[in-house]
Amino acid sequence: MNLDFAQIVPYIPFILEGIKGTLLVTLISVVLGFFWGSILALIKISNVKVLNWLAVVYTSVFRGTPLILQLTFVYFATPQLTGYNISQLEAAVLTFTLNSGAYISETIRGGILAVDKGQWEAAKALGVPYHRMMLDIILPQAVKNILPALVNETIALLKESALVSTIGLADIMQNANVVKGTIFRYFEPYMIAGILYYVMVMILTWVARVLERRMRLSD
Repeated sequence: MNLDFAQIVPYIPFILEGIKGTLLVTLISVVLGFFWGSILALIKISNVKVLNWLAVVYTSVFRGTPLILQLTFVYFATPQLTGYNISQLEAAVLTFTLNSGAYISETIRGGILAVDKGQWEAAKALGVPYHRMMLDIILPQAVKNILPALVNETIALLKESALVSTIGLADIMQNANVVKGTIFRYFEPYMIAGILYYVMVMILTWVARVLERRMRLSD
């Protein structure tokens, strides 16, 4: 095999710089996606049929179209439609937030519906307002039950963030592509990128397991 990792050693720090872009897009999108998904989930279980229908249609659109299409549409079509020259980071965060919100909303909705009905009835009997019941009683239990699914969504988003390289955002994948075009070697830079993604996923998985154990101790 024609492998020469000595050539890529000087470029490893440059590839490592892409971690900042990858984590920035992932973390911001996960946080915003969680809040947006929570709102969508509450709308879906509400009795307002129009809003319920709109939330379902929204989810079906973002789950039924490719993420790469959504990303390129937001980045390239926004200036045409609005006249606003959206930045690469803004386009990436907006796209991943809207997309992950659609998936997370279904996860949270399932978690809410899985909470024992006795919790709902007890809160209503005590006269707890609906918004306080959801924030203080129902949602905390729902999040606890769906934590593994939320972690899986975060991991998926971390890996899917590599798509931002298609719009030129400086992440791990984009920097690996730059190195590839500089030294005209493919295996070595992509191997380094793959190792970085794998290490980040393993760290995230470990943090999630620690969090799960601590939450179980509180039962």
